[in-house]
Amino acid sequence: MMLALTACKKDKHADNKTAVLPPLNIPADSVKLNPYGFAPLSALLTYNSPTPGHTRIVVKGQGGSADIIQEFSDGGMSHTIPILGLYPSYNNQVEVYLLNDKAKEVAMTTMHIQTGDLPAGMPIYLNVDNADYANMEPGLNLVSNFSASNPYIPYIVDGYGKIRWYLDFANFPVLNKLTYDCGVSRLKNGNFYFADVTSGQIYEVDVLGKIIHTWSFPGYDFHHDVTEMPNGNFLMTANKHGSTNSQGTPTIEDYVLEIDRNTNKILTEWDLKQSLDAYRRTLSNDAQDWMHGNAVIYDPNDQTIIVSGRVQGVVKLTFDNRVKWILAPHKGWGLNGRNEDLNKFLLTPLDGSGNKITDTTLLAGYVNAEGFEWTWYQHSPVIMPNGNLLLFDNGSTRNYNDSQGHYSRAVVFDIDPVNMTVKQVWDYGKDRGLETYSVVISSVKYLPGKDHILFGPGFMVSNTVGKGGKVVEIDYKTKKVVFQMSVSTASGWSFHRVQRLPLYANSDSYHP
Repeated sequence: MMLALTACKKDKHADNKTAVLPPLNIPADSVKLNPYGFAPLSALLTYNSPTPGHTRIVVKGQGGSADIIQEFSDGGMSHTIPILGLYPSYNNQVEVYLLNDKAKEVAMTTMHIQTGDLPAGMPIYLNVDNADYANMEPGLNLVSNFSASNPYIPYIVDGYGKIRWYLDFANFPVLNKLTYDCGVSRLKNGNFYFADVTSGQIYEVDVLGKIIHTWSFPGYDFHHDVTEMPNGNFLMTANKHGSTNSQGTPTIEDYVLEIDRNTNKILTEWDLKQSLDAYRRTLSNDAQDWMHGNAVIYDPNDQTIIVSGRVQGVVKLTFDNRVKWILAPHKGWGLNGRNEDLNKFLLTPLDGSGNKITDTTLLAGYVNAEGFEWTWYQHSPVIMPNGNLLLFDNGSTRNYNDSQGHYSRAVVFDIDPVNMTVKQVWDYGKDRGLETYSVVISSVKYLPGKDHILFGPGFMVSNTVGKGGKVVEIDYKTKKVVFQMSVSTASGWSFHRVQRLPLYANSDSYHP
């Protein structure tokens, strides 16, 4: 790392006049790039100020791109500040301001921090195709990258297509084959978390790459998804060692666990063979991976969980593993492990006028209606603020026919659990066809600040250069695309999930 310091700076904020701030003297060795060895575009600044105050940093954007600005509540004279958002292979300019208790700048310095190259396994092509910066949701894009080889390397990319943060555990013996499946998310405390297939643990990691905590789950293996509940506990999709169906055939990817955040104990176990039909074979003849659970979320509206099974559908379950409803084509449902008839839990679709659809071919999934389609190989359930359910509909084997025109959708359903009906109220992607078709993986997110949808097809999507995925931000009301970024990788496996978030937790200081 190269570090240079400049002693003074014009203050543009003081009484609308141009003034020279006193120098903030910070020794060159006060900044450590990548302090823990796993976040190469992050640095830790430790310094003492001549007077009490707090710090503001400005990481200057390249070539006119937006600056990353962050103000800290680090009052006193001793300061420990994370510097995030550095560009790779670049002599980054970082301004450091000392502010008094009235938030007035009283001293400053300018640093230059040289970073290294990106590692292997990162995108070979990353391009912003379209950006209406004034109307985008603030923040950057956390991409749960599927790198060409282990470890998986998540990264954060800005609205100009520049990578500004990543985690690389290649030199860490426990995580050097990190496989996080659905990917990395942010905890309510601002740190990141993920579970690892290889090491069999859940990890909490801070923005500088320091491992804060781990959780284990003996007797089970992680696959696909882990999510933080409102009470801080984890929901996780799991394999249970020794699991078999009633005929003795081994089964996988058909358990969900609740893990106590404080004690590491397993509080709740959902055996999906008990609540669902382990012998339903409408989309797969695989007796072992009959469910392929790929996501789980908590629904605070009625204290239940929602589980997505790629080859079964979407199901809502109580904490005692009882079915509330099933969102899926009606074909092939029989008895669950308790000998309950699952047909009574199937949601009945409504047409655009709110009338129940009675066409048996549509109910079974062979055809679509104007304004309603089932999901196929769906991923990434999200509960919207109004209680509606947002899904990524991959469209694989749509209507049991994989030879027809392919498309993926972001789709929103309004589910009435009293009348057991479902109405499709919004979708996007059908008209784009192969441009945004992803046969597997992929995600959707709701962006509350702008009432937008983040649509992320992540596998073998054809781009101008190569194949991979697209990150598409859509205005929910108008369906206008306000942002699109193409991401291609050497393998074509681009990412599983994409999220829009502030680089620093609880901050929206970055506006592209």
